[in-house]
Amino acid sequence: MSEPVNKQRAGLFDLRYVLALLFVVYGVVLTVMGLAFTSQAGLDKSDGININLWGGVVMLVVGLAFALWARLRPIVVATETEPADDATGVGEN
Repeated sequence: MSEPVNKQRAGLFDLRYVLALLFVVYGVVLTVMGLAFTSQAGLDKSDGININLWGGVVMLVVGLAFALWARLRPIVVATETEPADDATGVGEN
């Protein structure tokens, strides 16, 4: 007979949540830097494009996409219940 299989989600051990957190944190930092601390000299160096702002917004979108991906398509790990070890009697009633 086949053994019963339990299915568990990977949860917080999913690497996509870690990457999402990193992208969101760095995205917030860059967005704040782009909004509040951009000088005209910095804009002149980048040909008038606020690189910190646009980079931060892109990183926020990527971080949210990773979090959404991990939430909608969780990793499912199949675990089998192990039979009792006869030598130790573990699992017996």
